[in-house]
Amino acid sequence: AGEDGIGQISFNDAGSAFLIGSMALAVILFESGFDTKLASYKAAAWPAMTLATIGVAVTTGVVGVAAHWLLGLDWTEALLVGAACSSTDAAAVFFLLRVGGITLRDRVRSTLEIESGSNDPVAIMLTILLVEAATHGLASPAAIVGELALAFALGGVMGLAGGWLLVAFINKANFESGLNPVVTLTFALFIFAATNVLGGSGYLAVYAAGLYAGNVKLRGALELRRFHSGLTWLSQIVMFVMLGLLATPREFAGMILPALGVAAVLILVARPAAVWMCLLPFRFSVRETSFIAWVGLRGGVALVL
Repeated sequence: AGEDGIGQISFNDAGSAFLIGSMALAVILFESGFDTKLASYKAAAWPAMTLATIGVAVTTGVVGVAAHWLLGLDWTEALLVGAACSSTDAAAVFFLLRVGGITLRDRVRSTLEIESGSNDPVAIMLTILLVEAATHGLASPAAIVGELALAFALGGVMGLAGGWLLVAFINKANFESGLNPVVTLTFALFIFAATNVLGGSGYLAVYAAGLYAGNVKLRGALELRRFHSGLTWLSQIVMFVMLGLLATPREFAGMILPALGVAAVLILVARPAAVWMCLLPFRFSVRETSFIAWVGLRGGVALVL
């Protein structure tokens, strides 16, 4: 439907694309937290969080090396490509594990679900730091650590506080059941925006709010899960169509082969290396580690970044 297709729709508004993509990511991350049980954290918190932090960094580094050599980018831009590709797609992973009829040990399933839900804020923060480095130069290590600490601390506090307010509001307001999804969506977007304005990580905040709301007593919880699951898929559809319109396919010819080379490194080298390195201390079997390495599906977050 875009400018090089039969639709001839010319869409080149990067600002609107960023706004729509950010809102879609907020919706997706809220649902990721809302649909994750704290029991999963008890079973697999340490391996999953290791993958979501150190695993993201390793993936960024390996893909960055490939992007430097295959795409001819300088190191900051190459690492930026790696950071943008380092998060897995929570919606796709959840769909595969829960609807695909796959039988797994709880620890393996929980590791994949927690990782896919919690690595997005880490990848997003790393991407933002590298964008700042590319445009303004690399900040001092102390400044980087301070910025990350502030973003994560404020994001966590705002997310938990916002989740508590959301639950209290729905449980006490006694709205018609059809209004509850409107309230949760409004709260999610407000928490995301307010945290960003204050200098925190809105992505972490909206994920934490969803995680809190999904693990306490909440009126109409089943209907809310169905609503947010459908809204997440709609958000992904809108995001992919918009980014397809924003792309210019005639420019692909000059970079398609090296770009596919970077993709091959991501799939066959970076993801397996990160998973094996991170899970080595946690006594997963070879088959389990290989499966986790292979189920590192990429999707909407990487495209928006």
